[in-house]
Amino acid sequence: MARNNKILVPAARKELDVLKGRVMKAKGYKVNGADTNAVKYEVASEQGITLNKGYNGQLTSEQAGKIGGPIGGNMVKEMVKMAQDSMRQK
Repeated sequence: MARNNKILVPAARKELDVLKGRVMKAKGYKVNGADTNAVKYEVASEQGITLNKGYNGQLTSEQAGKIGGPIGGNMVKEMVKMAQDSMRQK
């Protein structure tokens, strides 16, 4: 079953992409400007997982997690750090 990653605040898309690029670049991944989507192919390659452009319904849950986990997990860690820094400033 396909999952629709719907952003609750569509206006946040650009800033989420900027955050993804910054976080993944800091982790040593190649990030090409605004095309932060390309980093998932680099992560997949590191994991030995074939990721096609477009539909990837053949992936197991484990494989998808190995690709998305490092990306989303690092983004969440950075957002928590940003929130903590913001609270310290108050």
